[in-house]
Amino acid sequence: MTKRPAGTGDRRRQRGEASIQRIIDAAIDLIADEGLSSLTMQAIAKQAEASNALVVFHFGNKENLLRAVLQYLSDQYDALWTTMVRAPGLSPVQRVSGAVECGRRFARQHPKWVSVFVIFGSDRKSMQIYKEIGLPGDLAYNAEASDLLAEIVRLGNYDNVDPTTLAESLNYLVQGAWYWGHLNPPDLQSEVPARTIATLLHHAFPRHFDPA
Repeated sequence: MTKRPAGTGDRRRQRGEASIQRIIDAAIDLIADEGLSSLTMQAIAKQAEASNALVVFHFGNKENLLRAVLQYLSDQYDALWTTMVRAPGLSPVQRVSGAVECGRRFARQHPKWVSVFVIFGSDRKSMQIYKEIGLPGDLAYNAEASDLLAEIVRLGNYDNVDPTTLAESLNYLVQGAWYWGHLNPPDLQSEVPARTIATLLHHAFPRHFDPA
């Protein structure tokens, strides 16, 4: 029996992973630029400079590809959130600041990714996929932010602050900034959402957050 050269399997796996990522990146570009209504496997293959057969080989059908796209983007956001919010040694105030900055940095560094998130949540057919893959993470981040705010409430004896309501308010501001930045891309650079959040946090926790 002829032995395969050492490393052949690794190289094949790496080529396969690179091919999958290229197709996902192509799908992201098309969704961000053109939406979902006219998206086809053929268009994605052309954008990725791949054959239709290769796209079908990796994903089977468009729904599986859309799920892979959303899972990839969700994983990227989670990685950034983990770095900015869950890093060891951060205080509750630093973690809350990281949670707020996470949404802004993600949008500024990857505007097309944010557009895809917005489109998935706005399109009737893709909304179910978003509810299955994206929404659980959103709810988990919101709950984590609420717990952090509750810790600041305890630390500062802020009896008049409802951390759950405040966490939801911050989430609305971040999500709203994403939606508006998708519709009006120049506003992705606006400082208004950050100043609004800073004002809200200072009003709630004047001894722990500086004014805008």
